[in-house]
Amino acid sequence: MATSLTTQASLTVPRPRFLFPSNKLSGYNPPPRRSRGVTPRGSVKVEAKKGEWLPGLPSPTYLNGSLPGDNGFDPLGLAENPEDLRWFVQAELVNSRWAMLGVAGMLLPEILTKIGIINVPNWHDAATVEYFASSSTLFVIEFILFHYVEIRRWQDIKNPGSVNQDPIFKSYSLPPNEVGYPGGIFNPLNFSPSVEAKEKELANGRLAMLAFLGFLVQYNLTGKGPFENLLQHLSDPWHNTIIQTLSR
Repeated sequence: MATSLTTQASLTVPRPRFLFPSNKLSGYNPPPRRSRGVTPRGSVKVEAKKGEWLPGLPSPTYLNGSLPGDNGFDPLGLAENPEDLRWFVQAELVNSRWAMLGVAGMLLPEILTKIGIINVPNWHDAATVEYFASSSTLFVIEFILFHYVEIRRWQDIKNPGSVNQDPIFKSYSLPPNEVGYPGGIFNPLNFSPSVEAKEKELANGRLAMLAFLGFLVQYNLTGKGPFENLLQHLSDPWHNTIIQTLSR
């Protein structure tokens, strides 16, 4: 019994005020307790400023990152004039598309010939093949056709939408579109010209332009096509490289 009373007394002993002051009596407001196991977390995302092709180098004021593929690359200031910039945007877009077609046309026939599916000359021998007409006749035909298409494209750049209707067959026309992305029969799969799609197209087009230049240099140095050069390199990677080729 005595032990029980002693224990109860020890449990009911009031705590000293100077150690545990009362909120009401002292005015002390203890800080809210943070629950254990909860740690505040923060994330920091570091990314390069959009519009800088070289980190730390400021971009020109007229290249503010609003255009697809705009990395601020214009060291010569060629696109400072807004009219020139509008033309260069369309010129790069068209050259990118031609480069992608050209690289595919240079590479795929060689691959398909190597594996025995078709038998066609390499791209650098295409001009020596006999076609249904002479080379001069084909040149004139291509010149006229390309001239007509380029004039129409130039008119669309100067006055967007002015060439959407066929000049001969009036019943044929293109839907309203953005310059450079005509849609209609030129977009049979109905892809949306989103910003992401435009970025990817330009990235692949720029790589294709570099690849096309590389194919030209390769042939002038080795006299072989790109696929044959690749197979030769893979057969002996340590000795069949660009360094050995240039040192010959």
